Amino acid sequence: MRLTDLQIRKIGSPDRGQKTYFDDMLPGFGIRVSQGGTKSFVVMSGKDRKLKTLGQYPELALKDARTAAKQVQSDITFHLPRSNALPAIGFVEARGRFLADSELRTKPRTIAEYSRLLNRHFSFDGKLQEITRSDIMQVIEKFKNTPAERQHAFVAIRTMMNWCVKHGMLETTPVPRLSFSAQARSRILSDDELRKVWLRASSFGYPYGRILQLLILTGQRRSEIAGLRRKWMREDAIVFPIGFTKNKREHTIPVGNLTRRIIEALPNETEYLFPSRLSDDSPFNGWSRCKRTFDEPLKIAEYTLHDLRRSYSSNMARLGVPIHVTEKLLNHVSGTVSGIAAVYNRYSYMEEMRQAVATYDAHLQKLLDL
Repeated sequence: MRLTDLQIRKIGSPDRGQKTYFDDMLPGFGIRVSQGGTKSFVVMSGKDRKLKTLGQYPELALKDARTAAKQVQSDITFHLPRSNALPAIGFVEARGRFLADSELRTKPRTIAEYSRLLNRHFSFDGKLQEITRSDIMQVIEKFKNTPAERQHAFVAIRTMMNWCVKHGMLETTPVPRLSFSAQARSRILSDDELRKVWLRASSFGYPYGRILQLLILTGQRRSEIAGLRRKWMREDAIVFPIGFTKNKREHTIPVGNLTRRIIEALPNETEYLFPSRLSDDSPFNGWSRCKRTFDEPLKIAEYTLHDLRRSYSSNMARLGVPIHVTEKLLNHVSGTVSGIAAVYNRYSYMEEMRQAVATYDAHLQKLLDL
């Protein structure tokens, strides 16, 4: 079964002895239930395939147990044989090891992006050592018309191959030293286009449709909205903690009536407002598939989700909101208040942000006939 907190709570005690339920999401990891009702997380370790107990539930949280299980498995995985020759390993296995190790030290949204890029674009069937620079560049050159995706794919495979070198799987990386200069985007959605996206999102439903509506309403980055957690919600604000946002500082934004109405109507079953389809312990990450389906009937010019953020900023300027207030809402580090001024200016501008959000809400209600 796919282990979730709800699923674990539902598991009853066996009539006698013990019974172990393994997790579909992480092979070798599971929960053992005894006749007396005790539930303990276990992980299969070692060549003898013995189960190691990690701790009891609920004292040990499911998320922490998964992390501990991955650590146990990675410690076993990376004990490579000492030899002058590098171990023969397939690309797919190396990719799996890299992603598993990344989960122990990298932000969930970064892991999700690495996983998407590496699994979608790099599907080499042969041995890791047989992959050439030409093989890598054949993949990269497919994205000439999508420079942002090209840049992200290149960074992902370069990071993975450098990791393989550090862990003794490769002598040198086949990824060449390259830099890409991407032209800055300037796309802003018109009122009519914004209306079409909003109406489509209303009918598209949860989770992707609701995510898009919050992107339009708040101007935040897509990863910040997809990663929203209930403990960050306040009655009239959202508080993004230190380390979560792109600039790694706490970010508080006031919420208007439209945003509050959408959040209050969301399912209240998990800590994440928008959990992944595969796990309640990770945020939504089905961007490409959902956007393709979402955009099909729209009949508007090509746009990215980041264009919604740029449109939010432009509409704030159009409504007369001072630029430094908009930048506080967008959590921009380099802007009108930066450098030494930012060091001494610790004013939060919260009241000004509240007024700006109320003005923007009123504008959207009129624009969208809400």
